[in-house]
Amino acid sequence: MPLTDKVAIVTGASRGIGAAIVQTLAERGATVIASAHAADPPDAFVARLQARELHVHGRIADVTEPEQVQDLADWTREQFGRIDVLVNNAGIGAVAPTETLSLDRWSSVLAVNLTGPMLCSQAVGRHMLQAGGGVIINIGSIFGETGMPMRAAYAASKHGLVGLTRVLAVEWASRGVRVVTVEPAYVSTGLDEQDQKDGGYSPDDIIGRTPLGRYVEPREIAATVAFLASDEASFITGTTIAVDGGWLAHGGW
Repeated sequence: MPLTDKVAIVTGASRGIGAAIVQTLAERGATVIASAHAADPPDAFVARLQARELHVHGRIADVTEPEQVQDLADWTREQFGRIDVLVNNAGIGAVAPTETLSLDRWSSVLAVNLTGPMLCSQAVGRHMLQAGGGVIINIGSIFGETGMPMRAAYAASKHGLVGLTRVLAVEWASRGVRVVTVEPAYVSTGLDEQDQKDGGYSPDDIIGRTPLGRYVEPREIAATVAFLASDEASFITGTTIAVDGGWLAHGGW
């Protein structure tokens, strides 16, 4: 499923899932703009991919800041003439008892995980709609379909992302833009390490709860994103794709 001549923007691209998506799209021929927050710039990662002669470019943008998001979209369009793919990957977690969850933490999670994808979809979507085509892929979570104690902010943001996906998909389908959510299960990243400390669980707990008996790997999520970004997925829109090793199907303990 080559992505030659496609131009993609990936947010939250410095590490983890985002970095895997950038690398996979670039390896399949896309020109990729790896965007990240100024506190976690993508420069070193981008330099490694450029050394392999992959078409990757780094940009700084805070997805919660409308001006920075619009600049990211406009710069990409001006530099490369088009935007074919947007991957809304930037996200943060929060594990805390709901009765003590602060308003600041609640607001921060929703700002990055839900308002960010909305702002990026608006800014990039305007260029896609004008061009008559494009694909927006939102990186959600199994907690967009289910819940767990102490995940009020995170689950609310991911449930909201599914709703946003469905609305944009049906609103923009007739104008050539597809919108899909990918819902990973647990990935072994720095975010999960922090959640383990806050939530009091271990890798063994995750492995034991997952029917396939392991964490999902970033490359597996990236491969799903690459398929959805390709012309092979031209009739897929408005839906969620779980990359969860059977987590959501499992109703036992």
